[in-house]
Amino acid sequence: MTSSRLRLPLLLALIAAAAAAHAEVKSAASDGFLLSYTKRLDAPPANVYAALATIDRWWDGDHTYSGSAANLSLQPQAGGCFCERWSDGSVEHGRVIMAIRDQTLRLQTALGPLQGRAVTGVLTFQLKPDEKGTQLTMTYQVNGTSASALDKSAPAVDGVLGTQFSRLTRLIETGKAAAQ
Repeated sequence: MTSSRLRLPLLLALIAAAAAAHAEVKSAASDGFLLSYTKRLDAPPANVYAALATIDRWWDGDHTYSGSAANLSLQPQAGGCFCERWSDGSVEHGRVIMAIRDQTLRLQTALGPLQGRAVTGVLTFQLKPDEKGTQLTMTYQVNGTSASALDKSAPAVDGVLGTQFSRLTRLIETGKAAAQ
């Protein structure tokens, strides 16, 4: 099979993924960025909200410190920890600052390498019921100083969070987070 034949299935998969969920870098500047992802799901808000807490089932283990999403936990209540624990260490990825069942889950979190850069991040999951399911919107707002050069980090963070959002929505729709 030629390399162009190998690329066509990948291109088609990327196009399908882009059509399935709307993702966007809303704004990016040296002192902050805003990312947003939206998808309509054929599931009631209660099911979508419950899936958020099963972060060990949908977060990609490649984006953990331990290498395994099984080490992640998320307590969906104010003060609850989005944590990772393994035999050699632990990390608090974030803390829940708002939890309204079936409507909103908000975490204060500077994810991954942003944690060491002394920036503030807010990750929000907003659920809106409609006649056939739920519109799920995930936003991530990060702010720092102009020296943070966050505009340079926004595309990479967008790629990682876009993957997590796709895995979450696949889990809700199919019961499996990994792409088929």
